[in-house]
Amino acid sequence: MKDIQVNFEEGELLFMDYQMVNKLLIQNEQSVKNKAKSVIDLHLLESNILAHPMVENASVYLTVDGLLKASVKQRIPIARVFTNNKSYYIDRQAKIMPLSHKHSARVIVVSGEVSEKNTAEVFELVSTILEDNFLKKQIVGIQRSKQNEYVLNTRVGEQKIILGSLDNLNSKFKDLKSFYSKAMLDSTLNKYTTINLKYNHQVVCTKK
Repeated sequence: MKDIQVNFEEGELLFMDYQMVNKLLIQNEQSVKNKAKSVIDLHLLESNILAHPMVENASVYLTVDGLLKASVKQRIPIARVFTNNKSYYIDRQAKIMPLSHKHSARVIVVSGEVSEKNTAEVFELVSTILEDNFLKKQIVGIQRSKQNEYVLNTRVGEQKIILGSLDNLNSKFKDLKSFYSKAMLDSTLNKYTTINLKYNHQVVCTKK
């Protein structure tokens, strides 16, 4: 083996770097550089990289001119969870992802009574927000209560959006966008402290 080449898919060195991947390309506690092709276990090297918590996918292969190439796809977080004792990301595959000392992602912040066992429902809520251009720009934070209900923090305005449970989520967001369209048109948005979506097909607001 003449050399090792590492390629990061999508081109961004966010949570990992070349040195981190090189350290994973070891066999029998030694680097595979300058080893004979016949002794290199590609499956083992690929498994080493895939086991890293920042890696979504990876492939390792040899070229005819003596290069060992590793192609790495890093995980992409969509939310950051803050709990009483730790913080972590949820990635776009609904998997837990640790924080990195190299990069801090700008994503929706989730706090309150939340833990890893709530990952599926948090992922559902965040994914629904990110799929909508208006909601993606407006919602910056999510709080979860002991009653398993959610409150949303907004970028524009000082209102808290009381979402309640995730039942009828798409319908609630449709009602919210209709309310925003009217409130922004007649400049009444800043008159309210809360926007409550808990009630079926209703938007109940509390005035300042």
